[in-house]
Amino acid sequence: MEKKIRVMIAKPGLDGHDRGAKYIARALRDAGMEVIYTGIRQTPEQIVNAAIQEDVNIVGLSLLSGAHNFLFPKVAKLLKQKGATDIILFGGGVIPDEDIEFLKQKGFKAIFTPGTSAQEVVDFIYENIK
Repeated sequence: MEKKIRVMIAKPGLDGHDRGAKYIARALRDAGMEVIYTGIRQTPEQIVNAAIQEDVNIVGLSLLSGAHNFLFPKVAKLLKQKGATDIILFGGGVIPDEDIEFLKQKGFKAIFTPGTSAQEVVDFIYENIK
């Protein structure tokens, strides 16, 4: 039996809006992936520890509060410090176009903005895991 792709969807920081994160989590589950959703208001440390403990292949961070340039790189840095460089990172939420390149330089393979279809996220994961 083929091992399921394990994805963690996490909401770092104080952002309490999780509709988008839950929507993506459901779409990934429907696409046959195993999804761990951490819930809202997680610290970067909690996210990284959970990702390692759950042995996920990929972590998707969702943020609408504007703190993405601080919180996203912190998660990437902590993963690197803990030797979990095999975990792929992607992000989504209300992220200005001018911040996307910075986040990619910090280790995020993709940043999805409002209006992205769930299928695009599913396709991205399958392309990057297989």
